[in-house]
Amino acid sequence: MRTAPPTYVPASALVTTAMAAQEAAVVPDTIRKWVQLQHLTPAGRRGRSHLFRLEDVFAAERATRRAHERRARA
Repeated sequence: MRTAPPTYVPASALVTTAMAAQEAAVVPDTIRKWVQLQHLTPAGRRGRSHLFRLEDVFAAERATRRAHERRARA
């Protein structure tokens, strides 16, 4: 049985909370809320700061927008 090699994400591919918020067009508090609600998981840390993969940030943004749109239609 083969196991997948561990996923390596270079540090250059990770962004801070502020950069993630800017890319997703939200405020940094929203990124922190997504982490708290487990919609987004940090990929690493730099000191006390969380680091995120942009693709994870965009996936969380799409998921929360879809959920919001469903609630607005109901």
